[in-house]
Formats: sequence, C-alpha cells, structure tokens
Amino acid sequence: MSTVNPQPLWQPDPQRITDAQITAFQAWAAAHHGAPAEGGYPALHRWSVEQLDTFWKAVTEWFDVRFSTPYARVLGDRSMPGAQWFPGATLNYAEHALRAADARPDEPALLHVDETHEPRPVTWAELRRQVGSLAAELRALGVRPGDRVSGYLPNVPEAVVALLATAAVGGVWTSCAPDFGARSVLDRFQQIEPVVLVTVDGYRYGGKEHDRRDVVAELRRELPTLRAVVHVPLLGNPAPEGALEWSSLTSADVPPVFEQVPFEHPLWVLYSSGTTGLPKAIVQSQGGILVEHLKQLGLHCDLGPHDRFFWYTSTGWMMWNFLVSGLLTGTTIVLYDGSPGHPDTGAQWRVAERTRATLFGTSAAYVMACRKAEVHPARDFDLSTVRCVATTGSPLPPDGFRWLHDEVGDDVWIASVSGGTDVCSCFAGAVPTLPVHIGELQAPCLGTDLQSWDPSGAPLVDEVGELVVASPMPSMPIHFWNDPDGTRYHDSYFAMYPGVWRHGDWITLTARGSVIIHGRSDSTLNRQGVRMGSADIYEAVERLPEIRESLVIGVEQPDGGYWMPLFVHLAPGAVLDDALRGRVKRTIREQLSPRHVPDEIIEVPGIPHTLTGKRIEVPVKRLLQGTPLEKAVNPGSIDDLRLLHFYEDLARKRA
Repeated sequence: MSTVNPQPLWQPDPQRITDAQITAFQAWAAAHHGAPAEGGYPALHRWSVEQLDTFWKAVTEWFDVRFSTPYARVLGDRSMPGAQWFPGATLNYAEHALRAADARPDEPALLHVDETHEPRPVTWAELRRQVGSLAAELRALGVRPGDRVSGYLPNVPEAVVALLATAAVGGVWTSCAPDFGARSVLDRFQQIEPVVLVTVDGYRYGGKEHDRRDVVAELRRELPTLRAVVHVPLLGNPAPEGALEWSSLTSADVPPVFEQVPFEHPLWVLYSSGTTGLPKAIVQSQGGILVEHLKQLGLHCDLGPHDRFFWYTSTGWMMWNFLVSGLLTGTTIVLYDGSPGHPDTGAQWRVAERTRATLFGTSAAYVMACRKAEVHPARDFDLSTVRCVATTGSPLPPDGFRWLHDEVGDDVWIASVSGGTDVCSCFAGAVPTLPVHIGELQAPCLGTDLQSWDPSGAPLVDEVGELVVASPMPSMPIHFWNDPDGTRYHDSYFAMYPGVWRHGDWITLTARGSVIIHGRSDSTLNRQGVRMGSADIYEAVERLPEIRESLVIGVEQPDGGYWMPLFVHLAPGAVLDDALRGRVKRTIREQLSPRHVPDEIIEVPGIPHTLTGKRIEVPVKRLLQGTPLEKAVNPGSIDDLRLLHFYEDLARKRA
C-alpha cells in the first residue's frame, strides 16, 4: 500500500496554508469555541468529532447562517437513525444561496457552457429575479411546502432556477437527466408523486440533437398527480398542449419570498442507482444540506466569492446538487451541458480554460481516459487559474495522481474525494492545508467521525475494513420516501453495526491520517481469507494500453468453491491472446496479490454501468450465480442493457 511511501506528491506552500479559509476558521473557533489553536488539521478534526455540537454551532456562526427562529440546541437526539439537528430552528436554503446578489448583483452567478464551449453568464441579480418570478408562479399554481416539483432537465440555468424557486416556496425538488429513459424516470418520480414537471423538449450531446417529446408525453400520462407541466424549449420546439411556457413564468420582476421552514424540512429527493430494485428515494433536509455544504465547499474546497467552480455532472447525479451549493459560498458556478468528450477527449479542459475555473471537478474515469488518449492539458490549454483538480465517482488510481501532477501542474492541489448520494457530501477528501500522497484521500472531513472497522466492530489502522461513520452528520437522510416505519432506511445502513452508519465501502485509514478507498464491500474479492477491493484490480489492469475497461467478480460456488473471472473490454485493435492474458496475470500477481490472479480472463463487448457511470458488479455477480435477469437488475438503471445478456448467456453455458 502507499502507506509505505511517506513522501508526498504535493504540499501546500506556507502562503496557501495561511490564506486558506480553514486556517482562519480554526483560529476563530479556538478564540470563540475552545477549538485547538495548535496541531493543525488533525487537531481540528479530532475536536470537530469529539465536540460535535460545538463544532456545528461554530460552522453556523462562521458562515452567518440566518435562523429566522432560533434553535433550542444543536443536537436534540444523537441516535442513528433519527438524529435531530437544530430543533426549533427555521430557515431557507434558497435565501442563503442567493445572498451574494445583494453585494455583487452584476457579477456572474452562473456560467452556462454547451458544446460550443462559449460561456454565457447569468448575473446574481438576474438569477434572483428569475427565482422570484418562478417562485411566485409556483405559489399561484398551488405549490405548498412539502409538495414535490420535478425536473427532466440537463445541466442548464433553468434547472438551477427551478431548484431554488422550489426551495424558496418550501417545495421538495427532484430531477433526472434527459438521457434517462421514461421507465427510469418513472421508477423515480412515481414514488414521490410530483405536482409540477419542468421539462425540456430534448437535449444536445455529442454534436447531435436528441428529441425527448415522446418521453415527456409518457411522463405526463404516467404521473397523474401533475397539476402543471412547464416547457423549456431547448431545441426550439413549441410547447405541447396544456403546458406552460418557461419564459412566461420567469418574466416578472418580483423579489423572491422565502418560506421559513423547519431545519429538518425536506429540500430534495436523490436516488440510489436502483440496480437491484426500485431506486431508494433519499430525502435530505434544507438545514442539513445548508450547513454540510457550507462546511464542505467553504472550508474543505476553500471556495469563496472570487472562485469559479466547475464540476462535470448531470442533473441525475448528486454532484449536480453539490455544484449548485457552490452558490452558498458566493462562488460563480460553471454549468456544462454536453458530452465530456466532444469534440475530443480534452473538452473538459477547454471548458476550464474558457471559464477561468479555479476548482476543476471531474471523474476519475475521465482523468484516466485523458491519460490513455495522451491529452496534455497544461501544454494545450491555459489552466493558469486552476488551483485544484478534484475527482470522484470511483477511486483515482495512483497513475491518475501522477498524470495530473505531470500534465496539469506540479503546483495543482489534487483532491480525490469520496462520499455518497446518501449524504450528498464527502466523508473524506479535500483539505487545502494538508499534503497529497499518491493514491490517498487527504483526510476524513470535519464533523465526520469516519472509521474503518473489522466485522466485530473493532477500529482498524493501516488495515482494510468497513467504512463506518460513528456519529451523525446533518446531511444524512431524514428518511426514505414511502418507507413509513423506516425499515428500508435502517436496513440500508444500520443493520450490520446497530446505531452506526455502514456505507458499504472498503477503506484503509492510514497511521498518518489519510484514507484509501478500495471499492464496494458488497462486491469484495475474498480469496482464501484475503480481502481486496475491485478498485485495486482495475487500477492495476487498466494501466495496460490494450485494456479499455475491466470488471472483476468473485462468485461463491454451491460446492464451496470460489470463481473469480476478469472481464475485459479491449482497446481498438487489441487482441486477447495468450501473451496479453499472461501480462494481465503477471500485473496482478506482482502489483497486488498472487491470490487475486483471476481464474479466467474473458473478453466482453462492453462493461455495463449505472446511469451515473458506476460499474455494475453486484448484479453481474447475481447473473453469474444463476439469478434471472429480471430479478438480478432493474433494467431502467443500466446504461446499456444489451451488455448484460453476455453475462446471462455465460451463466447459462456454465450451468
């Protein structure tokens, strides 16, 4: 493991440490709330989890959270699930997201970029005006606190306006990207019964227009609770019969009225990938998201009014919600609507150049694709404003760290982060004042009691264990939709260790305080008692230029045996011959473990993913164990269902 290599890849210089908001916060919290003045980040983190109430009180004061009615105490009930945060308090998320409009009305709040890569600004004043107009129209349509408003929208300014207007009236926002098919959207929206649907007529991706009017018609037919449909003519088509025009709902010049709601009032519904059943409808609160995202974006990402925050995402992924929350820190957010690789693999770097992004967020997969395509970002683009490159979605392999350091800049802070839709935040990742070690996340986040446990619940250091969070976080779900007794919520996180959140990832907490993510623990490769995460296999195998992508599965056999195939999707022109098989096996044997050399290496036409781009391991494992396709996976959650027929046929032949 990289714990044996103590030399950091990058260290912040003294000026960056001095200028970081987290440095100022620690000094202020020491003066006002008894935080440790010395000991740097490790001491601050220890205080933040040991003095949880005091830490979160300090966060609300530092960021000037406006409570319209005060709270009785910070944490009314610490038990998980069911922790009660700031009981008695009322506030509004959208009010905080638009605060910068008072001081900087003519500066850009949003920069919208499509595949032409030409940024178009929306000022703070214009954003506030549109939110005010739409919020008034939603109220006129009868939308009341707690009603659901849904969006079938790409990453465009209209989606941000709709989210903020919904939050302003106390409604509950939810969204899907327009590349989701009707069944996938209905699996999500039918659960929460929206009263309004805001939708485009289609979208542009990869240089092509994709008409979605038939899908929209099906959504309207299958969502009987809809009182109104709002038409955004992205492709220029007229509104369908009975739909309202976006332009007419956002044309008034009225200041937004912000409904003051309880801290625990629902803000939005996010969805799990839903690979093995209906997606979980995860409900997070206005107050919980507000304080968690202020901490995460203001202190960990070090964002403020002079920053430009770009993250490649779609409205169907929690990172879009996280991106919108950049507004809370007064940051200009960059909305990119289009293919990450159009017209070429370097597209995201071009967006960063054109928008003068200071924080560039992307997926680990994109970084590795750029490396394989021999993209040279710093040579070919002006990235002089980029201070931080952040990655998530899957663990960033060591070669990804090295490539970013060599090809983007040796003075660029590389922040590999890990969290989940379940909390819409990070458990571990970016700390602007700490060094970066290859293959490691810098540290657990403030207020996050992150630990690695063995099966009996004993904490581990420098050993692989289950990722657990031993104390509540404000952004943990308040509940799942249609889970009246909380059984599904409890079983998702608290069944293994009562009262402690188990996330389902294998991690190592190193002695120096950094974190290594090894992949999902429910698809762990356990050979002769030696456990390894699938991410470790992918990182090693996909260095080989012939391997475009891979999927490794460990299948327990009825006779007590264990079959571990490695499926490989080859690069164009590559051939899976004995020589390549030998190199793959040698790579795993020498770099990882001789016990985890696969039993078979099998070429496949492609690797299936969820709609948010994660490799599908557990459903493939179930297929290989003989589970019928319709029971092994929810078809609407997969990017290319045809790919699963290969694994289904393979299981049939082996049986």
